Amino acid sequence: MITIKSEAEIKLMRVSGKVVGQALLELGAKVKPGITTQELDRVAYDFFKKNDCVPAFLGYHGYPATICTSINAEVVHGIPGKRVLEEGDIVGVDIGAYYKGYCGDSARTFAVGKVSAEAKKLLEVTFEALNKGIEQCRIGNRISDIGHAVQKYAESKGFSVVRDYVGHGIGRAMHEDPQVPNYGKPHQGPRIVEGMCLALEPMVNIGTEEVKVLQDGWTVVTKDGKFSAHFEDTIAVLADGPENLTRVS
Repeated sequence: MITIKSEAEIKLMRVSGKVVGQALLELGAKVKPGITTQELDRVAYDFFKKNDCVPAFLGYHGYPATICTSINAEVVHGIPGKRVLEEGDIVGVDIGAYYKGYCGDSARTFAVGKVSAEAKKLLEVTFEALNKGIEQCRIGNRISDIGHAVQKYAESKGFSVVRDYVGHGIGRAMHEDPQVPNYGKPHQGPRIVEGMCLALEPMVNIGTEEVKVLQDGWTVVTKDGKFSAHFEDTIAVLADGPENLTRVS
């Protein structure tokens, strides 16, 4: 069931969203050759604690960390550890937090030092695909208009869009109805109405759209071993258009 948020609820989500967005800025500044993903996880945990927020991922279905760190061909749900980031890597950092029971969820994929032209283009296209989806979060549109816009843009630039993992509603729970695919035909699915809150998260690949899960039961990778990027924001649908709750400058 899709839940519609009141202004009071969205006000709380603005707080969790802002903290998540600020945490990503902190993490982005730390992403350099030589740092471990475990160190990034500690930065996020400490930041949430300092800002009176509860990590949304830690313990979720047994997940063992505060953030997800997905490197190169890892699409999503990579577990932080002792791996050291190297020049030319890209790393997707996905984070979420609760403030007074309401969740914000966001992700960015960062370049580690100087990356290839192809990887740079992948990051730019995935971020712009997210923006194309956000533009569709308007009263009267349908949920499928979001995914259609994401898919159309990403594929026009020569990339593929992951089908097996999708965006979602968000609020008191991190994952709520409706599912928000990053692909599909337009003008289908639930009508978008004021008060909906949605987490849009394109996952875009250089090669095949096909993915698989590694033996750890969490880490999703591309089947062909080519790079993947992941960007996400939490959006509130308001009368005058979409409000991005997690993007801070």
